[in-house]
Amino acid sequence: MTKFYTKKGDDGYTSLLGKDRAPKYDHRIETVGAIDEANAAIALARTLSLAPETSPILMEVQKDLYHMMSEVSATPDNASRFRKISDERVSWLELQTDDISLKVVIPTKFIIPGDSKAGAAIDLARTIVRRAERHLARLIHLKKLENRDLLRYMNRLSSLCFVLELLENQIVNKNQPILDKE
Repeated sequence: MTKFYTKKGDDGYTSLLGKDRAPKYDHRIETVGAIDEANAAIALARTLSLAPETSPILMEVQKDLYHMMSEVSATPDNASRFRKISDERVSWLELQTDDISLKVVIPTKFIIPGDSKAGAAIDLARTIVRRAERHLARLIHLKKLENRDLLRYMNRLSSLCFVLELLENQIVNKNQPILDKE
């Protein structure tokens, strides 16, 4: 029988991709956890999506997030071995965002999320992506990660999530309630 536990983390440490181990509360591990949460939220959004373009885009994003987790989980001396997120992937996100933005009405005020199940799930994913972005910023500013494209990717991903939320809401013909400050 295959066991789904190793007991190696019972001491509060986890293995990095390399020879080192790190405390489970280490900034690097917190960052991987936030990216993993973003991936799970995006998976939920993908299963709820109705617009035909949403699911394939989110599947590609999920693959990128797995690559990102590998690089962040790697020890500094072998992180480049796991590097898949580059300017090319950031440009791909920008292209997807630009394409979707041509299909939606961009609100002029803040919207209140929740007009569709998929839109709400994407908005939740967007907030988790933002948290992962903050964690990545910390690692980069502390010089524990050198690939700045990871941070750029997460920044663009939150924008993509926003336009996908608008698209999903539009698909179900919901008017987006706005937060009127007046």
